[in-house]
Amino acid sequence: MKIAIIAHDGKKAEMVQFLTEHKTFLKSAEVALVATGTTGTHVERGGMEVEKVASGPLGGDAQIGAMVTQGELDAVLFFRDPLDKHPHEPDIAMLMRLCDVHNVPLATNPATADMIIESIVQRKES
Repeated sequence: MKIAIIAHDGKKAEMVQFLTEHKTFLKSAEVALVATGTTGTHVERGGMEVEKVASGPLGGDAQIGAMVTQGELDAVLFFRDPLDKHPHEPDIAMLMRLCDVHNVPLATNPATADMIIESIVQRKES
């Protein structure tokens, strides 16, 4: 299983906290994480392994989108900051559209991410 993680600057600490809270599950389920560059660096500092692609504004969102298109991802956790402007908004919209087109679960906040993780746990138990 492979999950992409992305977080806007104002949400990076929240993403690290979320992953830390679910660290046991992620390890036991052998979930591989892939992240955009800066988010990945924060996750590494939090003590977790992650494959990093480019930073979001430098094409990382597009790289994650390509992984969605190629069927390489089981879910995308993208903690967005809706109260800030983002110069690479077209890339963000593209990634979200690709998740919809390819039926890949997409969480844009911790509550939805919890539901995705809970669903994965339930599937593994059944």
